[in-house]
Amino acid sequence: MSLEEVYLDLHAHPELSFAEVRTAGIAARWLREHGYDVIGGVGGTGVVGILARSHGPVVLLRADMDALPVQEATGLAYASSARGVDPDGHDVPVMHACGHDMHVTCLLGAAAELSADPDWSGTLVVLFQPAEELVQGAEAMVADGLFDTVPRPDVVLGQHVAPLPAGTLGLRTGPAFAATDSLRVTMTGAGGHGSRPEATVDPVVMAAATVMRLQGVVSREVAGTDTAVVTVGALRAGSKSNIIPDHAELLLNVRSYEPRVRATVLAAITRIVEAEAAASGTLVAPRIETIESAPAVVNDPQAVARTWPALETVVGEGHVVDPGPVTGSEDVGVLATAGQAPCVFWLLGGADPLAFAGAHDLEGIRAAMAALPSNHSPAYAPVIHPTIHIGVSSLVAAARAWLGHTV
Repeated sequence: MSLEEVYLDLHAHPELSFAEVRTAGIAARWLREHGYDVIGGVGGTGVVGILARSHGPVVLLRADMDALPVQEATGLAYASSARGVDPDGHDVPVMHACGHDMHVTCLLGAAAELSADPDWSGTLVVLFQPAEELVQGAEAMVADGLFDTVPRPDVVLGQHVAPLPAGTLGLRTGPAFAATDSLRVTMTGAGGHGSRPEATVDPVVMAAATVMRLQGVVSREVAGTDTAVVTVGALRAGSKSNIIPDHAELLLNVRSYEPRVRATVLAAITRIVEAEAAASGTLVAPRIETIESAPAVVNDPQAVARTWPALETVVGEGHVVDPGPVTGSEDVGVLATAGQAPCVFWLLGGADPLAFAGAHDLEGIRAAMAALPSNHSPAYAPVIHPTIHIGVSSLVAAARAWLGHTV
């Protein structure tokens, strides 16, 4: 199969987190066909290919495999009609709305090209990771003994497709993707009849007051020179207009870049939740659970300096840009930290360049991006060409910048 055919197949057959059985099978077969030693079932459905050539540097290339519970609305001939079962047991539509099918395709292409190239030495590790959308897959692979089986890398390299113009790569030093923390807060009151609120402790009012108070965390407790986002994505309580329920549930998400800011925000959330519960007169302490968490992706300065020129050989000088920090999150940094290696993670432009015809600088590019479907949108789909070619070439060039050279 050509890489385009692989991509079309993956896009039409997406799989949810930790259910990437078909995708993992495709990756494993491809790697074996190209001479890699293959380890499957790492961290659930993770696949690792190893190609060792004498002594030398160890380079790890990573792609994530999972899709999202989104109903595709691209109208493409190869659009997904797949369905799956989410972690709560619900039947849901499934779509590659974040471009992980592109990531897998590009890494397969890079693995093939590097296996056919005799002019490098060292060890190449290509890793196909499950469950990035839950920010749990990297940790699952590490916990499953990844680096007891795979040699520890000298660098972890990877990319994420984004609505930058195809032909542009985005790379920055330092914090590149935000840390994420998702919390479930359960607030317990004392339910009763809606006509007698004085005989109850109303968790709906308690939760509503908490939501409003949380809006002050970023504006009043985080310095203007720092960055954080606090979002209450769900408030669930009750079943009928004249019944005051016993419980209310909040789902929160926090994004941050600096560990001290992250700690400040999380501590403020705990303080506010507990204080609002106490102010409501409840006798039951609220429960705060972390349901998703991943640290910021931090690109190593020296590793970026070494990789940047290699990426420029692919797209040309001036087409590798610093896009600024991304408020989205990624768990690729977990692999780098566990492997005690520097991380270099960049954005792969996947949008039609014609949409950026009037953009002459980075601000113009950002303005044009705002008008396009973004990752996680039901309308998001990168252009196939030249995205695949550039994605493959970028991984290959970056790997070659770190691998040894045969004499």
